[in-house]
Amino acid sequence: PTRIPANGGEGVAEYRRGSVDDEEAGVVGLTVGAGNFAFRVEAAARKSDDYKVPGWDEPRLDGSYNETSTATLGASWIGSRGYLGAAYTEQTSRYGLAGHSHEYEGCHPHGDHLHCGGGHDHGHDDDHGHGDDDHGHEHEGDHDHAAPEVRLKSRRVDLRGELRDPLPGIENVRLRAGYTDYEHSELEEGVVSTTFTNKGYDGRIEAQHREIAGFKGVVGLQLSKSDFAAVGEESFLAPSTTKNTGLFVMEEYEIGLWHLEGALRQEWQEASAIGLPDVEHKPFSISGAAVWHFTPGWSGAVSLSRSQRAPSAQELYADGVHLATNTYEIGDSSLDVETANSIELTLRKTEGALTGSVSAYHYIYDDYIFARTLDQYEDFRLIRYSQADATFTGIEGELTQQFTPWLSGTVFGDYVQGELKGDGGNLPRIPAARAGVRLAAFQGPWSGDVEYSRTFKQTDIAAFEKASLDRL
Repeated sequence: PTRIPANGGEGVAEYRRGSVDDEEAGVVGLTVGAGNFAFRVEAAARKSDDYKVPGWDEPRLDGSYNETSTATLGASWIGSRGYLGAAYTEQTSRYGLAGHSHEYEGCHPHGDHLHCGGGHDHGHDDDHGHGDDDHGHEHEGDHDHAAPEVRLKSRRVDLRGELRDPLPGIENVRLRAGYTDYEHSELEEGVVSTTFTNKGYDGRIEAQHREIAGFKGVVGLQLSKSDFAAVGEESFLAPSTTKNTGLFVMEEYEIGLWHLEGALRQEWQEASAIGLPDVEHKPFSISGAAVWHFTPGWSGAVSLSRSQRAPSAQELYADGVHLATNTYEIGDSSLDVETANSIELTLRKTEGALTGSVSAYHYIYDDYIFARTLDQYEDFRLIRYSQADATFTGIEGELTQQFTPWLSGTVFGDYVQGELKGDGGNLPRIPAARAGVRLAAFQGPWSGDVEYSRTFKQTDIAAFEKASLDRL
């Protein structure tokens, strides 16, 4: 907690239900105060069945269920000039692996082709299944056993604090740090086949300076380290360590009807894996934005950025069967940073009964990192993390009409297209267009909403992908 409840205590309770997977989800939370201390307890749970899939022989997608529970305990000391608090969060989860098949465990690459045993030396002269719909039903015997399942446990400790007016010229200093101990095991017929662990810390400290010649801003330092390991039949990634250090500065300036923003960030990332070469990258990012409040309640904005991202350990070092995603993954330790040059335009209305925003954006990537599919055998794919120049173009928007003081309606939607530059075709795994409506009601401490959304058919697909279905 960052404040002491005004009346000594306050709570929240929420319940949700979804139709496509019979989802039920709820959360309860309570914050109480005692002197300069505030205490928080929160619990959340979600349970969903297998997804209903119209148009399939089977009414539901086996192995798409999910059960998750989360509990948090936190406490803070809160004074006149700031606070210092800590929290412990534990999450457990159990979910199925849809489409997982044991027959692919022996698959391995021969160059850019898959070999899956039994004489299936798959090459590009074979049928890759671009439009074959019979793959999913060729091996009916696979459904005699329950889908494999993941059992996950995560423990996290967080520390947060803020100190106001610590030094002349400094408005406040904020601290955020955490340690995570994550583990999940993949079970096949009730027996653990592979266990993945990821332990690491992250920390961030930032100082907000007072106005200097009209400029207000923040400077900060961010640190993180993660140790990843996989043990068992599907250990597709060697034990690896990733360290990241980042320095950043963000400034803003007001002049007339204009609000100007700018930011810089320099990072240093080191990645290493047992038996593989160490890799270092130094991504640098810069961005700027201008917001024009051209009339009360209305604003237009343009933002420009040049951002860089270093490849992850998985993109650098993967080499093995990853049955959770039905892929054989091949990393590339020679991957360089990817660079995105972007422009985004936004129109926003914040006053009146009708509010909302619409944004359009265009990204031009140099050396975009993505999982390129090289070959496919039935539903199992050979992928290699690759780099190529690419573009993303999209639009998103949301409009809300306040019908009465207690009732509002919202329409929303988004669309994005991703393409490789030149004649490279569509990028893989691009989400389909989405649209929906939401009706929300609120009265005093009570609120509720009902939402309907539709995800449209995706036909702008990459090689080896299949067009998706409309989904409600």
